[in-house]
Amino acid sequence: MQAAQDITIGARLNKTQFQYTLNDADPGELNHWATLFLDKLKASPSIVDVATDQLNAAPMLDVTIKRDVASSYGILPYMIDNTLDDAFGQRIVSTIYTTLQQYHVILEVEPKFQYGPEALRSIYVKSASGQQVPISTLVDSVIKVAPLVVDHQGQFPSITISFNLAPGAAIGEAVNAIQRVEKELHPPLSLQTSFQGNAQAFGASLKSTPILIAASLFVIYLILGILYESVIHPVTIISTLRSAGVGALLLLMAVHIDLSVIAVVGLILLIGIVKKNGIMLIDLAQGVEHSQGLPAEQSIYQACVLRFRPILMTTMAALLGAVPLMVGTGTGSEIRQPLGYAIVGGLALSQILTLYTTPVIYIYFDRLQAWMLSGRRRQATPSHVVSVAADACSPGHALAPPGAKT
Repeated sequence: MQAAQDITIGARLNKTQFQYTLNDADPGELNHWATLFLDKLKASPSIVDVATDQLNAAPMLDVTIKRDVASSYGILPYMIDNTLDDAFGQRIVSTIYTTLQQYHVILEVEPKFQYGPEALRSIYVKSASGQQVPISTLVDSVIKVAPLVVDHQGQFPSITISFNLAPGAAIGEAVNAIQRVEKELHPPLSLQTSFQGNAQAFGASLKSTPILIAASLFVIYLILGILYESVIHPVTIISTLRSAGVGALLLLMAVHIDLSVIAVVGLILLIGIVKKNGIMLIDLAQGVEHSQGLPAEQSIYQACVLRFRPILMTTMAALLGAVPLMVGTGTGSEIRQPLGYAIVGGLALSQILTLYTTPVIYIYFDRLQAWMLSGRRRQATPSHVVSVAADACSPGHALAPPGAKT
């Protein structure tokens, strides 16, 4: 049993929550490998409720016409085909028209003659001499096993294995377990495998999340670089995000909550909340350094002293605002809790470390920026100016007093 959702991320409903599909152009090969995958996945500790839509145990009556016997009665193969079609094929033989509706007339044998292979003994074909010959005399019939239904995906036969997660297991563990099964079995290249439904949406979100975070950091770097007219100090501000990300992950691990899509949204929110700590410190430090001419050590120290209170107030306001999301219970709390834990863990650790790590990074990056600027100035100074100045200051070249003739 599973709860019906108004909106399904994977847009596919099945017996369980996650699906894994196998495709192959050869139905026999597909059935063989699907059985092997099913047995392996049932033995995985992180996967439970393993089921499949593979219905290949249906009985099928394989009928082969004995042409020599049929020809001795003057019966052609198409006559046997037509008789079987009339008996079991639901052939439309007429249409009844009424004032408002029309009804098809279906030809078939009585239901009591449709329950088994012995029904062929009660169905007759008229021979050339007018004799009624039972079909069982004209054919050989064998009961075989055949698929009850053949599902298709992408125009190829497919079998879907569905599963749920074991208690305490994450979808990432299940995906890794299935990938290990693929490596152990070594299926042929003609057998294509893929995750479907929610599992496919999970894989797509994992691929796009690093790109999304990298793009957001790049945009932040550009904006801060334009604001401070520097290529170094935006990195100082972005460095404050490391402690926030580590704090969020540590708290999620401590309470055994998966890094779900909602938790990733919390990490992205931390980028906007935490970087304001670095902005307040660096902005004041640079202002003091330029206006009062203080070195980087003293300017960043003054920034930490003066900005401690606003940093603490803004951080606590955001942190306490996320506490109800973290401790809340009731319907839908499982969606809100990862967001709350990510925000609280990231803000708590960043608040503790920002006033210690940011000044150190600022001082070293300020020295790096000064060294880069001095190197550019040396490259921009013409060589003949340097030589003339050196000659003028050498012994034997005394400077003339003001007003003297030279």
